[in-house]
Amino acid sequence: MIPAQKSALFDAWFSRVAEGRIANGFSVVRVVGLGNARAAAAKGPVLVVSNHTSWWDPLVVIYLSSRVLRTDGYALMDATNLARLPFFARVGGFGVDLTSAPDGARAIRYGASLLDKPGRVVWIFPQGRERPVTERPLAFVGGAAALARVAKSAACIPVAFRYEFGASEKPELLIAVGEPISYDRDIARATASQEAAVGAELARLERAAHGQSWDADGFEVILRERRGVGHTLGMWAERALAWLTRPGTARRISK
Repeated sequence: MIPAQKSALFDAWFSRVAEGRIANGFSVVRVVGLGNARAAAAKGPVLVVSNHTSWWDPLVVIYLSSRVLRTDGYALMDATNLARLPFFARVGGFGVDLTSAPDGARAIRYGASLLDKPGRVVWIFPQGRERPVTERPLAFVGGAAALARVAKSAACIPVAFRYEFGASEKPELLIAVGEPISYDRDIARATASQEAAVGAELARLERAAHGQSWDADGFEVILRERRGVGHTLGMWAERALAWLTRPGTARRISK
């Protein structure tokens, strides 16, 4: 197991980098249910379970933890990926060998030791690897449920991510945060409950995305695209091209 080596200064800097990358990569970030996470973090430690569908997920976790929720965030990662990208340990990443049961047990104990006070958050992707957002079942494994059993004082919150292309050039980032999941000592039942809770939040995102019912469904915009000089020049070039290729324009110009 690779422990986190979190640095407050590095985390403050890198979380701003993550926010900038997201603002440049997405047209808008919409969230529903943030109050659930804020309320839970104010009362005690929080274990977050989420689907894992994109390369963007770790940056989104860092952005949400540090910039939006203002919590002390940590995340369980594949040790191979953490060894390849060791700077993630400086923002709270800790690594587990997914092929080793003893290492998994150590990671669970370590994660539980982090969940010791309000405002401390540990994120886990129980799917273990990136999977298509439409794939069902989500096939959660039991590590997150085992961690929830050890860290009894932590609220377990489901979070769903969806990356949606629509009317804009860039995709939208959609996030849904559910209510705390009931505690269950039985690992199989707890895993099923976590999977069902995240699945319900994914279904909520899908309904809202298809119906474009953001206001009615209680979504709030927490970040919008940052448009630089290149975007402005591209927009004006597109408008000029549209004008030049409009029927009759060439004839008017030639006159």
